Amino acid sequence: MNIKENIKASNIKQKALQLGYMACRVIPASAVKEYTQYLDDRIRSFPQSKELYEPLRKQANLLEAAKSIIVCTRRYNKYRVPESLTGLIAKVYMFDGRLPYTDEHRAQTEFETYLKILGIRIHQGGVPERLAAAKAGLGKFGRNNFIYHSEHGSFIWIDAWGTEQELEYDTVEDDIRLSACNDDCGKCIQACPTKALSGAFSMDRGKCVTQLQCFAKENEPDENTRSRMGTWVYGCDACQDACPLNENRFSETEEFPLLAEIEEYISPERLLDMDDDTYQNVVNPRFFYIGKEGLWRWKCNVLGSMINSGDSKYHSLIKKSCDHKDTRVKKTAQFGCDKLGI
Repeated sequence: MNIKENIKASNIKQKALQLGYMACRVIPASAVKEYTQYLDDRIRSFPQSKELYEPLRKQANLLEAAKSIIVCTRRYNKYRVPESLTGLIAKVYMFDGRLPYTDEHRAQTEFETYLKILGIRIHQGGVPERLAAAKAGLGKFGRNNFIYHSEHGSFIWIDAWGTEQELEYDTVEDDIRLSACNDDCGKCIQACPTKALSGAFSMDRGKCVTQLQCFAKENEPDENTRSRMGTWVYGCDACQDACPLNENRFSETEEFPLLAEIEEYISPERLLDMDDDTYQNVVNPRFFYIGKEGLWRWKCNVLGSMINSGDSKYHSLIKKSCDHKDTRVKKTAQFGCDKLGI
């Protein structure tokens, strides 16, 4: 059923703004048809990471049945970054609007309900959000592959929905790369600790710190890679923090809900000594990518951070972990002892 004559896109956008989104646009699903081509380009450039890119094809397959994409953006740079978590937890995960007790989650849920009441059948997932946002004119790709907003830099979140119904469309943008990312600046590429970023507008997902920390299979990063992952424990902001276009973007002081309450649980010392019950009931529901059975991975990430920090205050904790019952944790600790000569 064609309902674009009965539903005004302006009403959809107005509702999104009322709920706290920065902007909302509607584009035809065909606007992101080159997504598959981009996947093919990545696989050709990084064949060793093919298995990580192939599952993303399902997004293109789901879009084959869609006619329209509704895409909204919101910022998360309004929140205060706790000093104790700086350089350990990536900001997007600190300020995760998918958590059910946040204003962002309530806004998304209410917006989806509004669309359904209008008669728009939506599905979230299956939409390449960054490409959709760029095509909708809500930002442009930086060299580090993040979407940049003129005022808030790359610290924005994108929500997008596909629908099989036709709607009124905004202009589709063809110029989707940020002109400010000129050939004279490669700070994001230089800052990437594992060199997942080795060229502009490209990335080897298999080398990404976040991929290695949260989504890698049972095998751990090799010792050379571990040494280059810095002090990050969950996610990585290295390329975004190094970008001149992101300078001073976190000037706000608003507190993110319940972050202070969980802050003590995710200190390196507390995580290294954490029991499984605390992990499954407190940490995993808040930082869920690693999974319910992933406490060992958190401990390995923490040990890697301690080792790479070079801080002698961690030496006794690293040595103690050489006797850990989990062989994966024990192996990482032994690597640290050998590297640090302790």
